[in-house]
Amino acid sequence: MRGELTLEQKVEALLTVALEPISAEELADVVESGVDEVSAILDELRREYMGDRRGFQFVELASGWVMQSSPDVAPWVIRFANREVSHRLSSAALETLAIVAYRQPVSRAQIASIRGVNVDGVVRLLEQRGYIEARGRSAGPGQPTLFGTTELFLDRLGLSRLDELPAIEQFMAPVETAQQLANELQQRFDVTEVS
Repeated sequence: MRGELTLEQKVEALLTVALEPISAEELADVVESGVDEVSAILDELRREYMGDRRGFQFVELASGWVMQSSPDVAPWVIRFANREVSHRLSSAALETLAIVAYRQPVSRAQIASIRGVNVDGVVRLLEQRGYIEARGRSAGPGQPTLFGTTELFLDRLGLSRLDELPAIEQFMAPVETAQQLANELQQRFDVTEVS
């Protein structure tokens, strides 16, 4: 006959089968233990699995704890995940999602202004997938709905807070480069007009 299960075994088992992130409070309730004890176990498990360089790890996200693959095995996980393409987002959806993430709260009209195309269908898709949600209404004319990202968005990116998003500046050309391009275009335009 086996001995009584440890708190660590119970928490580990629950995180293994959980389909969505689960908070320390929820785990404590299920295993009938204190939140502080469960939090200590979660931190211990996180350190243990990172130290052992396992293929998976325990991570705290915005809405709770999850068991996920280790960054070390990312190339193989990506190769496997790309076999199933039905849940992938189009480039239009990804662009729209990036605009919402970095400019939130933002209206459909503001998104359309930045993208230069109608975004109604893409916004509906992102809402249906649970990546964005209505966050209120603008005080401006017509009081358009303002959108922001959800905890699911953060969870899918492996983040616990929005301020963990990479700085947008790292995706943009330096001001000097933009100015140089503008000058070159102006010179070409001036030459074309003279010809």
